Amino acid sequence: MVEILYREAVYLWYYFSVQFEQIFKYWALGMIAGSLISVFGKEKIHSLFAVMRGKNWGLLGIIPASLIGIASPLCMYGTIPISASFAEKGMEEDWLAAFMMSSILLNPQLIFYSAALGKTALVIRFVSCFLCGITAGLLIRFFFKKRKFFTFKSFGEAANRDTAPNLLFRFLKNLWRNLKATGPAFLLGVALSAVFQRYVPAEAMAALFGKHRGFGLLMAATVGVPLYVCGGGTIPLLVSWIDSGMSLGSASAFMITGPAMKITNLGAVKIILGMRDFILYLAFSILFALFTGFLIDFVLM
Repeated sequence: MVEILYREAVYLWYYFSVQFEQIFKYWALGMIAGSLISVFGKEKIHSLFAVMRGKNWGLLGIIPASLIGIASPLCMYGTIPISASFAEKGMEEDWLAAFMMSSILLNPQLIFYSAALGKTALVIRFVSCFLCGITAGLLIRFFFKKRKFFTFKSFGEAANRDTAPNLLFRFLKNLWRNLKATGPAFLLGVALSAVFQRYVPAEAMAALFGKHRGFGLLMAATVGVPLYVCGGGTIPLLVSWIDSGMSLGSASAFMITGPAMKITNLGAVKIILGMRDFILYLAFSILFALFTGFLIDFVLM
């Protein structure tokens, strides 16, 4: 019995170490880039969005709003307060929707993480998140002209924690917070991927997420909700699943429903939307994920 446990531990360590070595550089680069942008570029990025308020861009303003959302290094709980401050200044709601949706789905740090999935998957993730933000903005513009969609009364602008006078110290403090926030989830993701590789046959993953693509899309969109803790934690799982036969459409659906419907974030989303619009948000996230996955698997690939 002891010999069997020892052998299994050796196998798991092997899979863990291989996966860790494969993913670590992307995680480390993502943390460094995320902290650099957060400390030195966050205010400039958000000021670009604020400057847009005075421009008469109309419908076209949704496009840069979605791009700025992706460039923003904030997580959900940072995106909502900054959006509240924009709303107080009179920012158009369709622009806000595009900014918030794309910001929830993707950020510069997660772009570096996602490079571990390969160039094709990285491009798919970036484009799908960008288009998701644009689609959200268009829906708000055309279907919510007569009433407000967002209610930010419970949210004020979050205090800036990057205030140390020494720039190097400010960066290192941000990097340490980043490490504490993403490190445990990253290690857990690597450990789970090692367990999958050891005990779940590659044929089973290929059958679930690859061969039966329609069913695989539904499964990926559903599994993305409970399994998504943070981007750093899910990338090792996705690398393992794609290597085992998961289609890129299923992976894309997972990468949309995961961050959009992350359990810890949904409470905040419900507060700013109210129950009726919150249900619309959930339906939009699922339908967009399924449509994107279907388009990739059955049309583009």
